[in-house]
Amino acid sequence: MKIIDATDQQQWDDFVTSHDDANFLQSWAWGEFHEARNKKVVRRIALNDKDEVIGAYVGQIETAKRGTYMAIAGGPILDWRDKELREAIFADIKEQAEKDDCVFVRVRPQIIESNDNREMFANLGLKPAPMYLSVEFAGVLDITKTEEQILAGASQGLRRKIRKAQKNNITVSTSTDPKDIHEFYEIQLQTAARHKFVEFSESFLQKQFEAFAKYDAVKLYTAKLGDEILAQNFIIFYGHEAAYHYGVSTELGTKYSGAPLLHLAAMKDARERGIERYNFWGITAEDDVNHRFYGVSQFKRSFGVTELKYLHAHDLVIKPAKYKLDYLLEKTRAKIRHV
Repeated sequence: MKIIDATDQQQWDDFVTSHDDANFLQSWAWGEFHEARNKKVVRRIALNDKDEVIGAYVGQIETAKRGTYMAIAGGPILDWRDKELREAIFADIKEQAEKDDCVFVRVRPQIIESNDNREMFANLGLKPAPMYLSVEFAGVLDITKTEEQILAGASQGLRRKIRKAQKNNITVSTSTDPKDIHEFYEIQLQTAARHKFVEFSESFLQKQFEAFAKYDAVKLYTAKLGDEILAQNFIIFYGHEAAYHYGVSTELGTKYSGAPLLHLAAMKDARERGIERYNFWGITAEDDVNHRFYGVSQFKRSFGVTELKYLHAHDLVIKPAKYKLDYLLEKTRAKIRHV
């Protein structure tokens, strides 16, 4: 076995998408997005004695006042049953992090939350992180079913919203032009003000859209009532999954809901690409009624999603003394932000 820098985009994506559980967080384009943000990106592949790829991970180096760290969301991608392979990959992760003077490495893998997986990560020398890394609790829908079958499993309330949207002649259009992210960003400002979250910068959204548009792996969906925008969805298509990565809505969109039609349109496009599941991305616990995204989460559940909890983010500590301070700061921040 050897672990080397990855240089072949096709080889990378072929390997990652051969794993049913993988999504865009370990795609080549995700690394390119962070490179466009002037982040150093680490892409490594493990090869067997036949030079076949058997493992991979992509992470970006993040700098903060409290210290530098590496973030690996949705990875590494490997056969987790192979003890030798996983130990070799995490040894390599540690070595790469040391080269970049990281305090720690934060990893959120594509494996389910379970006692066995927590124990496996503890044996690898990692500890639960004080903060999440990317989505850890998601609503996923099987879209190998027909639209009729999906709606049959949806709530009555959702079906009523769809009929009302159709009656109001709400239309849906799509775009793959990164320039249209400007409008999405402007509407995001309205959405952030209503739901009290910190918005992404226009540059952040545009660079991300551009990275995936290069591979025909992203679409912007827009619902309109006449000439007025109600809602927009930013959907990424990769491997076996279509991901509802971001969504925004206008004030008018809170009265005339076009969101259900946007999701149905994206699911239709995903099926035509041969994609098997639709990831609504983050949801909150069903009993967390005071969470600011509770209403949005209940809307996602109304499609009849399967709830999936990934293993909580874990940290591989490189510099224990500095990490201790960082841990306390992040733990306090998490309590203040209720995350």
